[in-house]
Amino acid sequence: MKLFISLLAAMSTALSPAIAADPAPSSGKTELAVLGGGCFWCTEAQYEMLKGVKTVVSGYCNGSKENPTYKEVCTGDTGHNEVIQIEFDPTIITYKEILDYFWIAHDPTTLNRQGNDVGDQYRSGIYYMNDEQKKIAEESMKAAQKDWDQPIVTEIVPLKKFYIAEDYHQDYFVNNPNQGYCRAVVSPKVSKFRAKLAKEGKFKE
Repeated sequence: MKLFISLLAAMSTALSPAIAADPAPSSGKTELAVLGGGCFWCTEAQYEMLKGVKTVVSGYCNGSKENPTYKEVCTGDTGHNEVIQIEFDPTIITYKEILDYFWIAHDPTTLNRQGNDVGDQYRSGIYYMNDEQKKIAEESMKAAQKDWDQPIVTEIVPLKKFYIAEDYHQDYFVNNPNQGYCRAVVSPKVSKFRAKLAKEGKFKE
């Protein structure tokens, strides 16, 4: 559905293969988190507002296809998930807090879908890079379950490889706020998330 809505944008940009990125922060003062919570246009826009977050990059991970394109990932045949790579300052926000907001940013109880976006490329996932992240993720999911009536189906697995998505996906909502999917789906999620951050003093000014 999202692929159909975004067809014009995709046609105007070459569908070059995604670029593999090493799971390492840009400096020793930051850390990384890789999360999948449905359409990365949504989660990217949400986490860019969070205080302590330095950068958010949309991409794909944990599939079988090397250097996948958006078109290939949207078939659901690559095994890749639409994810975001979050670079954050741990002196301002912790990995645990990053995950606390993850459970608010999407619905972790729907298997291989978010709303009308259906397919394993929209699955809920936390992709850890070390044992500490794994432990924090498992504890976070256990704590979050009390806020949901249905079982959380988020996968918590090691990050295999993160591929940066095509250029036109980066800052997609910021650059295309009036695009159909953005107006109908992304904007309401972003507004709700912004209100939550503002209330808790976590909105990035």
